[in-house]
Amino acid sequence: MAEIAQTSNTNDLVGMRDAQQFLTFMLAGEEYGVDILRVQEIKGWDSVTKIPNTPAYIRGVINLRGTIVPIIDLRLRFGLDHLDYGPTTVVVVLKVIGVEGKSRIMGVVVDGVSDVYNISDNELKPAPDFGSAVDTEFVKGLATVNDKMVIILEIDQMLNSAELAVVDTAASHQ
Repeated sequence: MAEIAQTSNTNDLVGMRDAQQFLTFMLAGEEYGVDILRVQEIKGWDSVTKIPNTPAYIRGVINLRGTIVPIIDLRLRFGLDHLDYGPTTVVVVLKVIGVEGKSRIMGVVVDGVSDVYNISDNELKPAPDFGSAVDTEFVKGLATVNDKMVIILEIDQMLNSAELAVVDTAASHQ
């Protein structure tokens, strides 16, 4: 057993050179991760200013030190059941790069923050093809960490949908 652990530790050290760090969080019992370099801050849940005529998963906007930040409920965005916000509910504030290379700040509501993991490029496996039944465009890849599956999200793709233009338009009229 010690031999296996020794080999595993050596492989971990070799793989660390190309490793990225991912902040992970929980949603409906599953662990998801985002590139930690995109995380601006983590805030406890607080009220938002609702924007009329926006999809249900867009909870509203907050004013974060002078910046209007759209808040997206990832449970609703992913079609999961709504859960009442509790003491572990947080908003992860992220820097998102748009199609034109322009960045914006957005917040995502999650059930709770989990951990930070180092995941090497060779540990990140592509999402399986489920055909047209399941859309995996938001999934960058899957990684196994400590015997559990972590779903790594492609936040630029996920948070740059056309619906968010509605938030920008509505927020500018407030």
